[in-house]
Amino acid sequence: MGVFECERLESSPKRLRIFRTSMSSEASRMVLGAKRLIKKHEFVRVIIQCLYSLGFDESASCLELESGISDKSLEFELLKSQILAGNWDGCIHTLRTFKDLVDDTRASALFLIFKQCILEYLSRGDYSLALTILRKEVSALEVGRDKVHNLAHSVLSLEELGKNDDSVVLGLRKKLLRELEHLLPPPFIVPEKRLEHLVETIVLAQIDSCVYHNSPDLVSLCVDHSCGRDQIPTKTIQILTEHKNEVWFVQFSNSGKYLASSSSDCTAIIWEVLEDGKITPKHTLLSHQKPVSFVAWSPDDTKLLTCGNMEVLKLWEVEMGTLKHTFGDHTFIVGSCAWFPDSKRLVCGSSEPEKGICLWDCDGNEIKAWRGMRMPKVLDLAVTPDGENLICIFCDKEIRILNVGTNAERVILEEHSITSLSLSGDGEFFIVNLNSQEIHMWDVAGKWEKPMKYTGHKQSKYVIRSCFGGLTSKFIASGSENTQVYIWNRRNSRPIEVLSGHSMTVNCVSWNPRRHRMLASASDDQTIRIWGT
Repeated sequence: MGVFECERLESSPKRLRIFRTSMSSEASRMVLGAKRLIKKHEFVRVIIQCLYSLGFDESASCLELESGISDKSLEFELLKSQILAGNWDGCIHTLRTFKDLVDDTRASALFLIFKQCILEYLSRGDYSLALTILRKEVSALEVGRDKVHNLAHSVLSLEELGKNDDSVVLGLRKKLLRELEHLLPPPFIVPEKRLEHLVETIVLAQIDSCVYHNSPDLVSLCVDHSCGRDQIPTKTIQILTEHKNEVWFVQFSNSGKYLASSSSDCTAIIWEVLEDGKITPKHTLLSHQKPVSFVAWSPDDTKLLTCGNMEVLKLWEVEMGTLKHTFGDHTFIVGSCAWFPDSKRLVCGSSEPEKGICLWDCDGNEIKAWRGMRMPKVLDLAVTPDGENLICIFCDKEIRILNVGTNAERVILEEHSITSLSLSGDGEFFIVNLNSQEIHMWDVAGKWEKPMKYTGHKQSKYVIRSCFGGLTSKFIASGSENTQVYIWNRRNSRPIEVLSGHSMTVNCVSWNPRRHRMLASASDDQTIRIWGT
């Protein structure tokens, strides 16, 4: 007896360990991944659903058979069989037993089932039964009066009454199932295209975290995504030397096929970007009596505005390089300008207080004006691509966003003087350069309480202009007083690249909106550098 007791006592812990090991092994088989975060059952359901959505029905069916798992929950499979069989009492009972289903969703699902039930009763001529369900069941649901009234109208007017054959009835029941699949939440139903959504989310996360991503090419699923610095312009590929004095401004056209520059030599130059990426002069614009401070392309790239420093604004036809109109005079000295998206209207701000802002057509006819005793001088302005918002820089530190249609206005006050303004390609964000050696990015919609800030460049005395660039305006580039060009990824406050080559202050930069690996920079060293890869 002692021996048997001893054996029993010794074997019990061992059996317990085996049992625990078995349980642990079983539990481990229920989860997947190195971090053990993925439920195997759900993983297989998502794969099955994906196979069905891709049209691989036989493969999906085989996986269901082999795994014993369906892409639909057991509760929904029961509901499905009852709907296809027309077992409405069973449907209603099953749906009411669904756990963790919010009342609104349950009511909406019951409404769909009652609606199908009523229509089938009407089709069979069971009018009194259909009306009973409408009055007692449907009217008690909290789904909104409009839905109930519309259904009642259908019943009373007999709009959907008609003798339906079996194939029509089956089609309507399958339609009901599809509506319930869109309505019911997990875990009853796997959301439509769930695997594609999960994979796409991961791909987007990897692209967002990739500092240098700047390509429209599809990302491979076979490896983790990562780009090198060869995706952005970091090398000088051409130096343009046609200007005879400091180059103050440079801007690529919206199509990326042209480049315009302006200089303190009182000229502006239109350059053409050839197919091979080389840039050649197309027209030299000679008409200003003073240095040309900036240029602005019309959205359709057929016209160009050039603004003389404390002088007039001139409109040029791009193809022939001919002067079409001169705006402003001694009573209105243009300090900044921008185009509306129709390429037929332009807005100009005066560099003098009280003169305000004028909206002109291309012939110089005033369409609208914002002026008055309390109107400060306008340092810079921009129009969003949809033409709805006018963004202005006033009195060094003030940003105003004006809705052109409603005249609603939002004011942002900066602590330091603003020297320039630049808008993102999609019109959702804008950046301002400050003489405190910071660039601030704000959202146009006004959802942000504080701006994103970028530092590293040098700016304290001169007007330095920055720009958005790259695919989806993911990057910011800026000139600097220390002869260098700086590039930031918008997610990072410190620059990811510093480009050397100029010998004096870099006043302005422009990123080609179509060639995402081409950047131009204008400098006091009288040159324009074209940067590439």
